Amino acid sequence: MIAYVTVGADDLARAKRFYTAFLPALGYALTEGPEGLSFVLPKTAGQPAALPDFYVKPTFDGAPASAGNGSMIAFEATSQAEVRVLHAAALAAGGSDEGQPGFRATYGPRFYVSYLRDPQGNKIALFCDNPAEPGRDDPPPAPTR
Repeated sequence: MIAYVTVGADDLARAKRFYTAFLPALGYALTEGPEGLSFVLPKTAGQPAALPDFYVKPTFDGAPASAGNGSMIAFEATSQAEVRVLHAAALAAGGSDEGQPGFRATYGPRFYVSYLRDPQGNKIALFCDNPAEPGRDDPPPAPTR
């Protein structure tokens, strides 16, 4: 089980604007400190912490932050509509588009996904795989009168 993910950022204000555009809608609460931004899911009394936590911090060695080539962080949304809304919010908050929301031929028929880059260049996916929603291969709904 993954406990936490950390990405580096040279400009925490830009990173905060980007990540707060969608992570709170997915249930993450933000705590800020001199060490950076900490996004955590709520803990229910008597239950272990919900994982993973997500941290955005200056680099430990003081060198410029860089995005990992081939690395990506995926956040699960509850619906296809939420993927679309959060993708748009992240773009408006300084992200760049790496793939509009939709189905991909190489993934499962219900895997609905969008791709972004944060202001530092880290690749982010927003996806849902909700079996209650229409899939890529489902016939379109009948028109209503």
